[in-house]
Amino acid sequence: MKKQDIERPIYLKVTTSIGEILSEWIKACKLSQLKKGEMIDFDYKDKKILLSNLNGKIYATDRICTHADADLSTGILSEEGITCPLHLSTFNLQTGVPQNLPAEVPLKTYNVKIEQNEIYVEVK
Repeated sequence: MKKQDIERPIYLKVTTSIGEILSEWIKACKLSQLKKGEMIDFDYKDKKILLSNLNGKIYATDRICTHADADLSTGILSEEGITCPLHLSTFNLQTGVPQNLPAEVPLKTYNVKIEQNEIYVEVK
């Protein structure tokens, strides 16, 4: 699925009493667009995000490998997590923690919720 095929309006902004934005829930895609075993990538402001459907559970992580800036959307999704196509480090989808070298720095993970068959990601 191409990035431009997905409409992503802002769903909710959480702000402080002085108007500072703490987080935003953005619509990433329809649940039906992300089948089991598939991934969808998208950009939101300066964030490059990867959505993964592993056995029906939806995860959101940073899309760029922390070791060598490779795009994880071209990697391999498996029970162990997402494997970088460049140096084969595998990242746990729930925690972002690399399971093997050469990557040592975890991926950022994002909260996900599903409402009315839409997938939302909380960005901070």
